[in-house]
Amino acid sequence: MSSLMSGKRTFLIPYALILPAFALIIVFRIYPILSTLLESIYVNERFTFSVYVRVLKDQMFWNSLWVTVKLNLVMIPFQIFISFIMALLVNVSVRGIGVFRTLTYLPFTLSLAVATILWNIMLNPNNGVINSFLGVFDIPAQGFFISSTQALWSIMAVASWRGCAYWMMFILAGLKNIDPTIYESARIDGTNWFTSIIHITLPLLKRVILFVFVANTTSNFLLFVPMQMITGGGPQGSTNVLMYEAYKSAFRFADRPRSSVIVTVLLFMIVLICLLQFRLLNEKEDKVKGKKKGRKQNV
Repeated sequence: MSSLMSGKRTFLIPYALILPAFALIIVFRIYPILSTLLESIYVNERFTFSVYVRVLKDQMFWNSLWVTVKLNLVMIPFQIFISFIMALLVNVSVRGIGVFRTLTYLPFTLSLAVATILWNIMLNPNNGVINSFLGVFDIPAQGFFISSTQALWSIMAVASWRGCAYWMMFILAGLKNIDPTIYESARIDGTNWFTSIIHITLPLLKRVILFVFVANTTSNFLLFVPMQMITGGGPQGSTNVLMYEAYKSAFRFADRPRSSVIVTVLLFMIVLICLLQFRLLNEKEDKVKGKKKGRKQNV
């Protein structure tokens, strides 16, 4: 009997260990999501989709949606590409590489709020160091955050300067897990560096890059700090992303149902993109497995 009780206790230990983390996920993740979904359809003590109809007829919502899509279409592939290049650079074994790795990761040690303030000072259109540097080459002073055509690009630059350092570490970890003998065999067969990257490195980093893509998508869709601290969604709505529009609805205009609808739309966009990426990955893996199975049958 005692052995039976001891076995049950041993069986319950793993669940007891994960219970605190699971409770935190419920309180700070699952409950807010369910609460937002309910608040978007339960208005004035009745279930209704009138708020969705009102939001879908709002031109400001569609402008925010377009700004969000445009920001992510540019920033996500750009950040992943730059992070991959940075990971390749810091993956070499040369003297002083540890210092170089530290310097490349240094931007992420700053919070996004601090990085935003720093770049706002540097990109000041009147006395910022960037415009002073451009003046050396007789380039006129740029508006950056106060320009309707440059503000969104400036925010992309700030977010990428900090974010690429973070995503680089995941890709670097993936590179470290690749067996060096694979590259040695490829070099013996006459494969050059670029061909090795295309046909060896990228396929072996598929899952790592997928993780970076999904996590980066979630992070960038929820980008909010630079808009809140500098641009306020302007100039002329050029940086008014969905997340900032939801913030304004909830905390400036006290329109929580509208804010909940916008957050719900944002949530479904993120989930849809992530599911699409997982679907594409599974299809590619199924094709690879099918080819390998066909080769075995032919043999």
